[in-house]
Amino acid sequence: MKLKNILILLTLFIGVFSCEKNYESINISSEHYHNTVDHLTEVMIHDIFSPPVASRIYAYPNIAAYETLNQESDAYKSLSNQLQDFNINSVAKTDNLNLKLAALIAYIDVAKELVFSGERIENYRDSLYTEWQTINPNELESAKTYALTISYQVKTWMNADMYKETRTMPDYNIYTNDVSRWEPTPPAYMKGIEPHWNKIRPFALDSAAQFKPKSHPPFSLEKDSAFYAELMDVVNLNNSIRAKGDDSEEIAIARFWDCNPFVSVNKGHFMFAEKKITPGAHWIGICKIACKQTAANFEKTVFAYTKTSIGIADAFISCWDEKYRSNLIRPETLINKYIDLEWAPILQTPPFPEYTSGHSVVSAASSEILTNIFGDNFAFNDTTELPYGLPMRHFKSFKLAAKEAAESRLYGGIHYRAAVDVGVEQGVGVGTLVNSKIIFLK
Repeated sequence: MKLKNILILLTLFIGVFSCEKNYESINISSEHYHNTVDHLTEVMIHDIFSPPVASRIYAYPNIAAYETLNQESDAYKSLSNQLQDFNINSVAKTDNLNLKLAALIAYIDVAKELVFSGERIENYRDSLYTEWQTINPNELESAKTYALTISYQVKTWMNADMYKETRTMPDYNIYTNDVSRWEPTPPAYMKGIEPHWNKIRPFALDSAAQFKPKSHPPFSLEKDSAFYAELMDVVNLNNSIRAKGDDSEEIAIARFWDCNPFVSVNKGHFMFAEKKITPGAHWIGICKIACKQTAANFEKTVFAYTKTSIGIADAFISCWDEKYRSNLIRPETLINKYIDLEWAPILQTPPFPEYTSGHSVVSAASSEILTNIFGDNFAFNDTTELPYGLPMRHFKSFKLAAKEAAESRLYGGIHYRAAVDVGVEQGVGVGTLVNSKIIFLK
């Protein structure tokens, strides 16, 4: 009887041991990463973050994933000591550590700290953990331990970037006798968004003012001045586009690149925000399209998102530094005051100063970076806006897409020409710096 019991126990032990040995590895693909980025975008749209804040939300999770994946990579370099104040300690790896899984866990762990609706990220994480637990619980625990050690260091660095301090700084002062200064615009007359964003620590930039643009034409309402000519160009171009009808190419371009999360819609006595992505989110979407079109593996996908998001974040810091330095009034305000009380732009004017054009800066920076990763003349179908009811547009290159994005601000009637042209120059400077200063590839 005793021998029989021993044999039974041995059989059970061998069975359990065999089960543990037969766990499959958790397969993490590029698609998992795309889906996780998409989920973060959905949460940001739900929470209605401003374009600068959204750029910060993209950057840190990608950096956490990249650093988790590439502490000891043969192909990619760590970002430690390359980004401002980023000095991360290497973490010992266990045998057979699933680095792709760990990278995704690190991304999610940082992302949930950056949004208002953190529980939505946690629910998404928990659904993945439940699935992974059934596949290989030991591999999951090992990846979690490694990932959370890295993400903790990234979050510590993140929390020292001055974001929290800027939450309690004073609002933009709209009370002034200077007629050139920005004023809130219809229909919501919102206060100026993120007037202290230039205090946020940059990633690759030496300072927010590193690419300080040349000044816009001196403010003047004299009819022979360069500034007044730019103002009238906005009026005349806007009126000409409207005369073509609602289905004109210019209106299609303006709406495609609108990316204003603060668009207000009035219904009766109620006003609510129309759900839209930000300019940075649009270019993150283009990064996704390029990765999928080239069948980029997991490592290259994380690299592409990380480099692009760093460029977008620094582009917003650079742009916002100038916006609240020049504090230039929007075309809509001047036209309504001095030219035509009933005039309205094709796009709703966003709630911050005019110069330089944020979309021009961010698009130019993003296009420089994506061109560096995927090459010149990279033709693609931009389907980013399909979920928001806008049709696909085709582009022969990232730079041509950025050019159209910049022009869209003129078509929409929300910027002067100088803000667009100089904004492109500013963005090219930021993107070129990221390409040359931050070394990703060994």
